[in-house]
Amino acid sequence: MNMQDKKVAFLVDFDNVATDVIEQALNAVFKDYGAAHIRRAYCNAEQALREQGFLKRLGLRAIVNLAIGKNSTDIALAADAMDLAITEKPDVIVLVSSDSDFAPLVLRLREKGAWLRGFGQYGKTGDGVIQIYDQFNELAHDSGKPTPKPPAKSAPAKKAAAPKPAAKKAAPAKKAAPAAKPAPAAAAEPDANVAAAKEINAVLKALPELADGQWHEMNAAAKALREAGLLAKNAPSTKLFRKHPQAFQLQPEKQPNQVRFGHG
Repeated sequence: MNMQDKKVAFLVDFDNVATDVIEQALNAVFKDYGAAHIRRAYCNAEQALREQGFLKRLGLRAIVNLAIGKNSTDIALAADAMDLAITEKPDVIVLVSSDSDFAPLVLRLREKGAWLRGFGQYGKTGDGVIQIYDQFNELAHDSGKPTPKPPAKSAPAKKAAAPKPAAKKAAPAKKAAPAAKPAPAAAAEPDANVAAAKEINAVLKALPELADGQWHEMNAAAKALREAGLLAKNAPSTKLFRKHPQAFQLQPEKQPNQVRFGHG
C-alpha cells in the first residue's frame, strides 16, 4: 500500500503539548500521508472554548472530557483510540503527546495492526517514550518565532538647565472643583470568557451526552436543563444555547429541534 493511500487517525493530548507543536505535527502528517482522516483533540470545556479558533482552523474535533482527575483526559483518549482501532481500523495512528503513560496503549494498538507514530514536544519527551513507537518525532515549541532584537541603546540625556527664579509671587490658585468619580470599568474580556466557560460546563454536566458531538433532541435537552435549574420553567432552551454559538449548534435554523456540542 502506498503511503498516500493509508487511513490515518490523528489524536492529540491537547493539554500536554503546545498548539504550534500540534500544527507542526499535522503538517508533517499531511506531507507524509497526504491526509489525516480522523482528527481529534482531547480536552476540557475551557480549552475547547479558549482554543476554538485553532481547533476549527486545523479541523480538529474537540472531544470534551467532563471527568475530574489527574489522568481523566488520558484515559478518555486511550478508550477512544482502542474503539477507533476496532471500528475504523486505521493503518496509521498518530499520537501527539510527550506522556510516557501511553506506553501500554501504544503496544495494544500495535497488536491491532496499526502503525504507531508519535509526536512530542522537544525537552518534555523521555527516551523511554520514543522507543515504544514505530516512529517518533520531537518538535520544538516556538521554533518558528523570530528571535526578538535587543532594544537600541538610547543617547545619554542632556543635563537640564536650572529653572529661573519667578519674577513675582504667584497668586494663590483657586480651589479646584472636586473631580468627578470615574465610571466603573467594563467587565474585562477574560472574566466574560470564564463566565461563559462555566455556563457551558454546567450545561455539559447536565447533558453529558452532548460531549459526543452528535445531534440530540432539543425537548429532552430542555427537560434536563430545567431539572438542573439552568433553565426557567417556561424559558426556551434555544436562548441558552444561542448565548454560546461557539460551543453549540442548532438545527434547523428557524425552528430548531436538535442540538449538538462543537462543530463536528
